[in-house]
Amino acid sequence: MTTQDRYAEHVLPTYGRFPIVLERGEGARVWDTDGRGYLDFCTGIAVCALGHCHPRVVGALREQAGRLLHVSNLYHTLPQVELAEEINTRHIKLPGKVFFANSGAEANDGLIKSARRFGHRRTQPDGSPRYEVITFRMSFHGRTLGSMSATGQAKIQEGFDPLLPGFRYLPFNDIAALEEGIRPETAAVLLEPIQGEGGVNMATPEFLRALAEVCRKHDLLLMFDEIQTGFGRCGEPMAWRALVPELEPDGVSWAKGLGGGVPIGAFWLSDRAIDSDGTSLSSLMGPGSHGSTFGGGPLVCAAALEVLREVRERDLCANARRQEARIRATVGGWKLPVITEVRGIGLLLGIGLDPALVPAPEGKTAALVVANKLLEAGLLVPAAGPNTIRLLPPLNVTDAEVDEALGILRDTLAAISA
Repeated sequence: MTTQDRYAEHVLPTYGRFPIVLERGEGARVWDTDGRGYLDFCTGIAVCALGHCHPRVVGALREQAGRLLHVSNLYHTLPQVELAEEINTRHIKLPGKVFFANSGAEANDGLIKSARRFGHRRTQPDGSPRYEVITFRMSFHGRTLGSMSATGQAKIQEGFDPLLPGFRYLPFNDIAALEEGIRPETAAVLLEPIQGEGGVNMATPEFLRALAEVCRKHDLLLMFDEIQTGFGRCGEPMAWRALVPELEPDGVSWAKGLGGGVPIGAFWLSDRAIDSDGTSLSSLMGPGSHGSTFGGGPLVCAAALEVLREVRERDLCANARRQEARIRATVGGWKLPVITEVRGIGLLLGIGLDPALVPAPEGKTAALVVANKLLEAGLLVPAAGPNTIRLLPPLNVTDAEVDEALGILRDTLAAISA
């Protein structure tokens, strides 16, 4: 019985999996059970920020596993507070506090709960709580009931109604719709600076500045979902700073690249005062308001701490910016009609495809056809919507690895469109 047959018998079919069985990885490469190697520009969908089995991360895991695997969050541990301190002082660089979870969806659920707690403290004029969180069309915030309800894509929600109430989806980058969309019950706005899953759609600086002003005017929380974009992926520690450096959000969620491959998520709340008594936003989530059995465990925190230190000490943000420039220059020089544009920033890049030039069988998108052809040629990439593929290499990817990947991409797209 093949591995795929065993999956069919024992694993829920919730993923459309590619027909390979991966066995090991090193750096920007993985190998399947047949011994064939692939250049990995998917990296767990922007998770393996340092590539596979980075010695610094492996060493941290081995050392911590031999010391302390797990204790309850009823007690303090050094790895958790050291990671929180690293995030606060070296990456977000704003006064605030961190809660650790296990995934990005959990982190966004924490932001949603924080927005509701804020709405109970900062009520409507009649004294009733504010509860609504505005998100945007084509957003993706996760697949738990709360984060799925926040996601502005009907295909993600189909068959799971009734959804959690308290969300509205506005058009992305539409300032007029945003200004007209605030209601008395609105408490917060949650958005991705760059919509990864929705097609690598960038928020414009003008929209972000208008959003910050609307939040100030209406006493709303400004919350960024940096799960795919954070910690160097977009050429800055935080993606919003690559677009509008002066913004100061009230809440931020992270996961994916934070752990470099270990399951960890987190959300952050600002210490800013929300009333004349000096009550801090972060203080609203006090004892009993939120929790996680495994969130912030010593094993994952020790690994994540080394990921963030490596990103910072090796200045991998600079490498992300440099490789983006090289990729854009190279792809732009091909003049392939099948490529409509290159979207994104840093090493979160979307290659737009003209579906008219990608022969696709019924039920298959252009992006999925191209992703399968690239896999056959030895390059792993994920789709981002029907007509976009993503390039998500490790932040420490080399010039040679980028050049190799671009050669595969060029030859594959030229053959497909021909």
